[in-house]
This record gives sequence, structure tokens and C-alpha cells, in this order.
Amino acid sequence: MKEYEIKRGHYKNIEGEKLKELMVDTFGSVKNEENKLVINFGALQPLKTWIKDKNVLCVDTEMDKNVDDDTINETIRCYNKFLEAATGFTAKERVKRAKKKIEG
Repeated sequence: MKEYEIKRGHYKNIEGEKLKELMVDTFGSVKNEENKLVINFGALQPLKTWIKDKNVLCVDTEMDKNVDDDTINETIRCYNKFLEAATGFTAKERVKRAKKKIEG
């Protein structure tokens, strides 16, 4: 499970049903299981996500290693698009923030 920081002021874009709507727009069908939003998409079998608080989005994924390269590339593209829309940070910004957090 990974925790992603949500950009200050961005929570309003994913609160309530908005996170589910974002997931439907990005991945298609979404199920609600134990207060977590769950999808199966491409190599993500499954992806579970939930909001820990106004500053943290939690994502738990399992990858299907038996998919072709095109499916993997499409999955990564959609996953990054989802994380950017959900957190307000680009992939580059998320990496930079993660490195900074590790370094202390």
C-alpha cells in the first residue's frame, strides 16, 4: 500500500463521490468494497483506493504480470493520469516529494 500526498486545496476535487467519478472516467467500472473503491483495469488486478484524510490518498495495487507490453503501457498511462487528477501532483512532482520525504 502506498500513500500519496494530496496537494493543498486539492481535496475539494476528490471529496465525497468525486473520487469515484474520477475513477469511472479514468478506468471504467468501479466497485465499493469495505469503504474502498476497487477497479480491475489492464495490469491492475485489482487497484483499491481510499482517502485517509484531506492530505493523504491511499492506493493498494496488485499487478498481473501475465499481460502484454501494450497493456502494461496503457495501464501505467491511465494510472499516472488518475494519480495526477486525484492528488494534484504530476508524476515528476510525486517522485520529487517522495525522495524529499525519504531524505528527511
